[in-house]
Amino acid sequence: MDKLEIYHHLPYPMKVLGASLHGYYLRWWRYGKDTEKLVEEALERDTWTEPQWRSWQEERLAYILHRAATKVPYYRDQWQKRRASGDKASWDYLENWPILEKETVRQYPEQFIDDDKNPHKMYVDHTSGTTGTPLKIYLSRETIHQWYALYETRIRKWHGVSIQEPWLILGGQLVTPSNQDKPPYWVRNLAMNQLYLSSIHIKNENISDYVHEINKFAPTHWIVYPSSAAGLASFVLEKQLKVIPPKVIFTNAEPLLDYQRKIMEQAFQCPIRETYGMAEIAAAASECECGNLHLFPDVGILENLDFKTNLPVVEGQLGEFVCTGLLNQDMPLIRYRIGDSGKVSNQNRCKCGREMPILTQIEGRADDMVITPDGKRIGRMDPIFKADINIKESQIIQEALDFIRVKVVPTDSFNNEDVQVIIQRVHHRLGESMRIEVELVDEIPRTKAGKFKAVISNLKQEK
Repeated sequence: MDKLEIYHHLPYPMKVLGASLHGYYLRWWRYGKDTEKLVEEALERDTWTEPQWRSWQEERLAYILHRAATKVPYYRDQWQKRRASGDKASWDYLENWPILEKETVRQYPEQFIDDDKNPHKMYVDHTSGTTGTPLKIYLSRETIHQWYALYETRIRKWHGVSIQEPWLILGGQLVTPSNQDKPPYWVRNLAMNQLYLSSIHIKNENISDYVHEINKFAPTHWIVYPSSAAGLASFVLEKQLKVIPPKVIFTNAEPLLDYQRKIMEQAFQCPIRETYGMAEIAAAASECECGNLHLFPDVGILENLDFKTNLPVVEGQLGEFVCTGLLNQDMPLIRYRIGDSGKVSNQNRCKCGREMPILTQIEGRADDMVITPDGKRIGRMDPIFKADINIKESQIIQEALDFIRVKVVPTDSFNNEDVQVIIQRVHHRLGESMRIEVELVDEIPRTKAGKFKAVISNLKQEK
């Protein structure tokens, strides 16, 4: 029995205790005595002009590139091979570095860690990303402190809320078993002053339970998957329920669609603000009070490249995001193809006064929804595929309301235990009645545009 199963068998008060203990652990990693100073420094940078940002990025990039080329095993070996072959290109110029694929990081994560760092003393985050490919990301406590200081500054403080206030998450963690048919569909994290709501249990029959718990907790701000929050909003409006309006709702993990923003604004009577980021901390952005999605220049450099040529697109045109992280110096990812695409503007001058580049369009992160036999709509299936499974890629295909086919590109170490873990995790998310077939394939086809789809639905008119 794994930790999640043990947790699911606990009575609710013990679940709260377990969630809170984990919350204290995360709080130790994320915040410290330096947090207040880091926030003040970030607020000061918010006032910088574009030339100031450019100068800062150039200096930081030079440090990151030199450190990577001399102290990070993967990059050092690459440059040594290039020198041995007669390549005299300078590593001081970003364009001289090759594009880094996720598969390379997935295969050799420890090779990207700086020589000075002990991976056993670092925080290990897992992400499957937009391609369903499991990854390990190593982070020092210093890096995590810097990241969460930016989160406090550019997300919470921009909109007048604080980590000290009660807040809500509507996300993909299995805080209660998928087959549970009565409340609580949530757990409280006392360490974070947080209420975590299950996104997979929302349906018409229990929406009043959700609303009652939200109003009882009275969070000042929410952090949500937009697809889940829009579903909650539609039920709230349908039943004419009253939710105590928070000051603001932040969306993450998925692109925020216009219809989702509108229905959430109508149901919850507050501003909806989009955020963008990834576990690799190679790029990040958040929406200001004027409605523009500003990139964080101190997190990374984002190149917007043509899908075929890998050359920069004309500003304002759709391109593929290739990012160089500036924050995580201990596991630097240089010219890292993150799997997202969109449009970027450096010319827009926002009324908020911040001279940070603006993401004008994001594509490539929206997962299709899986519909269960009892009518639940579930997105973000990628948590099923963490780095502990021996696979290269995965794709979920819904063939019928009660039938899921999972395509898997296995590694050489893939075995029947991995199959059982996949089946178990799908059941955890979608319920035990769902039939699951795991299909081993050599590759997973892309769309005509060369894009990967993590979830495909073959249901007709049922979406």
